[in-house]
Amino acid sequence: MNCDRRTFLKQVGVGSAAAFVGSKPVISTAQADKMNAGKGAKSGAPVMPKQMTLLTMRSGEEYTLGVRLEKGILDVRKAAKFFKSGAPATTDDLFRRGDQGLTELINKALSRGKGLFVEESRIEFGPCVTNPGKIICVGLNYVKHARETNNPIPKFPILFNKYNNTLNSHNGTIRVSGIPAEQFDYESELVIVMGRRAAGVSEAEALSYVFGYCNGNDFSVRDLQMRSSQWMIGKTCDGCAPIGPYLVTADQVPDPDNLKIECTVNGKVRQSSNTGDMVFNCAQIISYTSNLMTLEPGDIIFTGTPEGVIAGYPKEKQVWLKPGDKITTAIEKLGELKFSLT
Repeated sequence: MNCDRRTFLKQVGVGSAAAFVGSKPVISTAQADKMNAGKGAKSGAPVMPKQMTLLTMRSGEEYTLGVRLEKGILDVRKAAKFFKSGAPATTDDLFRRGDQGLTELINKALSRGKGLFVEESRIEFGPCVTNPGKIICVGLNYVKHARETNNPIPKFPILFNKYNNTLNSHNGTIRVSGIPAEQFDYESELVIVMGRRAAGVSEAEALSYVFGYCNGNDFSVRDLQMRSSQWMIGKTCDGCAPIGPYLVTADQVPDPDNLKIECTVNGKVRQSSNTGDMVFNCAQIISYTSNLMTLEPGDIIFTGTPEGVIAGYPKEKQVWLKPGDKITTAIEKLGELKFSLT
């Protein structure tokens, strides 16, 4: 492992993204109110949380909001019950209502919430966004990726979609053995998570509508994707959209257009790039899309993949993914998303 790789792994470790350190609250309620007194609050929209690294914990078929802190993962549902708080305990509730006591609940738990934290290694992750109204994807959005696949640089964002059946999680599996196809490919991507309703927004305003960011993999089945002029069936097989492990609030990612992004397969680097190579940056994608359709809180946007995908190799060097392979997507500030194939 070279120095750059070691530095990158430190950057993606999200250690700096844990906003609350030790047992003392870093953000008081008053400070949080001041930070949140922005455009969203003035417009009557729910106030989005700040300085939080969030995740979804799964227990059977139930999803619970978690917050990653130095003490461990705070079980928000359990903490809300303990402190008799009405704070949102799921991502659905969080997107609908905003912070609404979550910051206060976290600070209470840090100061006197013994028994409300669990070690991260003991939890089962769910998708960090569990029920998006829309899953929008942008195709051929990295300059070098467009070139490696012998496609022209798009003049407008190429939009397509996935559905909620594709959602998958950190440490999840994709059952490729059950898909009638052979050409399985990785696509590591930065994912935008919307926090406010956006209709016809300008590029200048666009990032203020973002709740946060996460890792994603637009796992693709190329022989299905290329079966016709429509990509849908190659993008929408069950479990083919792992996201997570964390949902990092937007204030902790001030420049989403300058993030190191990397994909490994069985420990070998396959993609290594920077979101600065995107043809259309995050603000442009949001503005363009919001002028075509209204974006709602909790909607997610896969922003495209960089060069290095198997489909970009010469045909004689294309060795497609198979059961047993382990894939990792790592993005600066957002941690590492891992999943495997069966």
